[in-house]
Amino acid sequence: MRLRGVYFAVAAGSFRRYATYRIATAAGVFTNTVFGIILAYTFTALWSERPHLGGYDQSQALTFVWTGQAILAAAALIGGGFQEELQERIRTGDVAVDLYRPVDLQMWWLSADLGRAAFHLLGRGIAPVVVGSFLFELALPVSPLAWLAFLVSVTLGVVTGFALRYLFALSAFWLLDGAGLNMLSTLLSMFFSGMLLPLTVFPGAFGEVVRALPWAATMQVPADVLLGQYEGARLSEAYTFQAVWAVVLMAAGRALQSLATRKVVVQGG
Repeated sequence: MRLRGVYFAVAAGSFRRYATYRIATAAGVFTNTVFGIILAYTFTALWSERPHLGGYDQSQALTFVWTGQAILAAAALIGGGFQEELQERIRTGDVAVDLYRPVDLQMWWLSADLGRAAFHLLGRGIAPVVVGSFLFELALPVSPLAWLAFLVSVTLGVVTGFALRYLFALSAFWLLDGAGLNMLSTLLSMFFSGMLLPLTVFPGAFGEVVRALPWAATMQVPADVLLGQYEGARLSEAYTFQAVWAVVLMAAGRALQSLATRKVVVQGG
């Protein structure tokens, strides 16, 4: 019970920390909105030529665009969050202090990332969708239960995304510079999450593979939940897909963390 309170305090502190960067948040809202408008017009042209591409009509495709802008920062689809900070602490040796804390290293950073994600979902996610709904015809649900189902899916997606990035962050225990792997992580996330193009547009075996990868849990699945692609009993399928990847990747991160911390090598000091 005491540890739960610690993790909640870490999440709340992370929320407050990101809330102090008001200018950066405003800039992020502007960037998400502009990028959303560009992508929305691109999708409008594409779906005008190929109606029902990927199983979406045009309004659903546009909703997919703005849903992506809503969760882009929260799910850290193009980087950000804890990854670089943890790698820097590993490089300088400050992670040794973290390991002496009476809390789990992975859960500490997960709590901090959940606080960050909660702020970005509220601070950077809502405004672009509001702007998008004024400029384009979106297929947003009206049922509160649909929005609740979406929030549950987003939460599972954030945890899955954290678990993926945690694995990349731990590479700093063996590499002097994790910038290359961080770039690879971002590129994989951008493409395989569905941020640039819905994964349902890819046909055949390739489409089946990309939709089965863990990155799909970070954006494609939450967007489809909001669009009503998972209704009734099928909603549990979406949650199960996300939860299984989250558990598997968190377990992999725990195993890699155990391997890395058996012998902490201080790099650069």
